[in-house]
Amino acid sequence: MKRKISIIGAGLSGCEAALQLAARGYQVKLYEMRPLKQTEAHQSGLLAELVCSNSLKSTRLDTASGLLKAELHILGCMLLPIAHDCSVPAGHALAVDRSLFASRITQEIEANPQIQLFRQEITKLPEGKVIVATGPLSSSGLMHHLVSLLGEDQLFFFDAIAPIIDADSIDLDKVYAKARYDKGEPDYLNCAFEKDEYYRFVDALLEGEIHEAHEFEDAFFSGESFNFYENCIPIEELARRGKDTLRHGVMRPMGLEVPSTGQKAYAVLQLRAENKDRTAYNLVGCQTMLRYPEQKRIFKLIPGLADADFLRYGSIHRNTYLNSPLILSENLSLKARADVFVAGQLSGVEGYVECIATGLLVAGIIAGEIDSLPEETILGQLWRRLLVLQPKQSFSPVNANFGILPVLENAPRDKRLKRQMLCARSIQVLSSAFSKALAAEPIVRESD
Repeated sequence: MKRKISIIGAGLSGCEAALQLAARGYQVKLYEMRPLKQTEAHQSGLLAELVCSNSLKSTRLDTASGLLKAELHILGCMLLPIAHDCSVPAGHALAVDRSLFASRITQEIEANPQIQLFRQEITKLPEGKVIVATGPLSSSGLMHHLVSLLGEDQLFFFDAIAPIIDADSIDLDKVYAKARYDKGEPDYLNCAFEKDEYYRFVDALLEGEIHEAHEFEDAFFSGESFNFYENCIPIEELARRGKDTLRHGVMRPMGLEVPSTGQKAYAVLQLRAENKDRTAYNLVGCQTMLRYPEQKRIFKLIPGLADADFLRYGSIHRNTYLNSPLILSENLSLKARADVFVAGQLSGVEGYVECIATGLLVAGIIAGEIDSLPEETILGQLWRRLLVLQPKQSFSPVNANFGILPVLENAPRDKRLKRQMLCARSIQVLSSAFSKALAAEPIVRESD
């Protein structure tokens, strides 16, 4: 009898799970409601479309994100090699040409004989084995069904995305390419602020008119206040925490001295390439809920962007996730229905690579190839965090970080060395537990 599975949602986690299970002989029915029904944030009908940043974070083996990528390589991840093929210069980060990346994954799915792709909205869980990977923008119809099945354990928060501008509209006489502390290739463009320019920009952010909550909520979620995830707070909200918050955070100027003077700027806003040809750039850290006319006015105050041509404005959208510790069993299936599994951001992880990881994890569980992971691994601890509520805390989205790993015995005082040792420990125990490491080149660069 042929093994069959339905996967609802063709984002990063759904596509990773589909390709993993197809490779193991499963007949996969993959459902995606776009483009027939679009979300507040997506721009196309391509599968695995990235709607926020185009960065999948660091590849360094002294970072938690780099370690998670190394773990996924050992476990045979399928989407990360595609990401590397579609990468754009971003220093030690893995950033992709988002259109090319989504197109490549869509082609892989459509060409796979084991996968049937259905373009339709699912508002009720089908019979049989199912993976729900509808992500942070799950439709209200499906969420109504899940709430009727699970009770009132569903939570949500809001997320913001940054604008993208045309490269030809950047004033290169004022904007300069430079890597922080000149480490690696100068993959970012830098907009340097003088003191008066910086405070003029911050004042404009504070005075800017923002979108109202009801403009982004459907009837099911109406009447709720904003609850931002900490890593995706709009730039104007950060400015409200203090006028110097930005220049000590996302706009810190350290290591980005202005080449023409050799002096440190008062603040620096960076631009990251959106595609391989570098025809478009993302305003790093400028996720926003400002109205579009306000974005055009305020972001043009950034030195070098006075004539900026906006290819996409920033926006605010609803991100949905489940209260997983209360509703999931150890194998990431619903306690209320054991043949339904949850993957991706809906399960309560945050981040592109984390979503890919849960798609791989759930597929491995269903295929009977993963029943546990070493506690020394990032993925093993992410899995645990979806199941165990932390003492005196309510459940909130979790991403890869060294704080979730067990303590390192005889840890050195040097933080970077300690992190390298944590990474080495994880890779060693995971490689010992899983002998099917890929023969391809490693997807993670060694720290330099």
